[in-house]
Amino acid sequence: MSERLRPRDVALLALESARTPMHVATLDTFEPPDGGFDYARLVSLIADRIAFVPRFRQRLRDVPGHLANPVWVDDADFDLAFHVRRSAVPRPGTVEQLRELTARIMSRRLDRSRPLWETYLVEGLAGGQFAILTKSHHVLVDGTTVDLGQLILDDTAESRSTPEVSWRPERSHAGVELLGEAMLESFRHPAVLADNVRGQLIGARQFADWALTRVGDATGRVSMPEGALAARPSEQRRFTTVDTRLASYRRVRQAHGGTVNDVVLATIAGALRSWLLTRAETVASSTRVRALVPLSVVDDEFAEPTSLGSQLTPHLLDLPVGEQSPVMRLHQVSYALKAHKETGRAVSAAKLAEISGFAPTTFHALGSRLAASHPAKSFHLLITNVPGPQFPLYAAGGRMLASYPVLPLLPGHALTIGATSYDGSVYYGIDADRDAVPDIDVLAQCLREAVDELVDASSSTRARAPRGRLSTRRER
Repeated sequence: MSERLRPRDVALLALESARTPMHVATLDTFEPPDGGFDYARLVSLIADRIAFVPRFRQRLRDVPGHLANPVWVDDADFDLAFHVRRSAVPRPGTVEQLRELTARIMSRRLDRSRPLWETYLVEGLAGGQFAILTKSHHVLVDGTTVDLGQLILDDTAESRSTPEVSWRPERSHAGVELLGEAMLESFRHPAVLADNVRGQLIGARQFADWALTRVGDATGRVSMPEGALAARPSEQRRFTTVDTRLASYRRVRQAHGGTVNDVVLATIAGALRSWLLTRAETVASSTRVRALVPLSVVDDEFAEPTSLGSQLTPHLLDLPVGEQSPVMRLHQVSYALKAHKETGRAVSAAKLAEISGFAPTTFHALGSRLAASHPAKSFHLLITNVPGPQFPLYAAGGRMLASYPVLPLLPGHALTIGATSYDGSVYYGIDADRDAVPDIDVLAQCLREAVDELVDASSSTRARAPRGRLSTRRER
């Protein structure tokens, strides 16, 4: 029997439009392995690993009359070459050109008549480097299915061997069969009938909210979050990246306690403050930016299960952008997250990175999926921060140099920020609406300066503090 889409996934599909495509991506850059890396090698690598994620060869099929939630069915016409694509920037390609290409790819919706993912090999980068951009729909990476970008990476330069698995698509069911199957399933399992009804109701409500927001934009009758972070997204995006050193965050943590996650969030708060001031926005001492920050927990009461031994819960955090002192911003963020740390359910970064099968690309997808299920009007900004392995990863022998998350924009939002720590660095990916945030590079520079500001303030604190009085808590 075909696997049916869950009510939450139906809601995500209803939320999607040309202005708000519901996919998440990861942009990874690599140095070429011995013998080089080309399109044929990427296709061979994915063909070798795709059997581990059967959902990536399935597409959605609607039930006639929408009397039940859509089902996943094997794509009888599955064409790997359609999903694995080749692109390039003019040699010698710059980081700016790679970012612009990423923004254009992220602006396009996935084809719902096919499996909901795409992977791009981007060639032509300076120094012979290349990039791989993996793009997956929210309903594809749901906690039981990991992101394909996770599977193409190895922890050694020698690719791991995988068993050969033959695949033949199951026979496609006719519409009448799908309808009969849905009715029989609902009759035998009343809970399935309830899920179908709930899915249709949630989808209708999501569509109604989205339509009301569009009307409200024109009439002014709907109150949306005001300021630079609020916008009715256009159909185009801007994307930029920021590279920082993990040692800087650890130095700040050593001076002030807390976790590296606290330092990352305080850094973003400082960057937002500076950026808003460059825009001549009013920033009072009480100004706050409410961010949704998905946090990892280990408790069955939360509703976003994963197969990675962890779960996610949404946490609304008021970033103190009105605070002038970088150290005070850090302490306020640490205090705001203190309750989560003291629940006993919080998962430290070190333990999270040790989970079998863990990879940042999957957790960013789960975090943005969780945010999409949360009322968009209840927060201004989505932030995901995922700790990655502190050792090199490889794709067919090519060493991964950097990894940048690319998060989607939700209705009414102008900006999202993701961060991944990997191999001694913290890499930020900033995705924004092209019209609402023309100065995205200014925000990126503010982020770099916010890191330096915290490090400088922490160095001054260390110089003034008596020996032995500094915190040495080794939390992430």
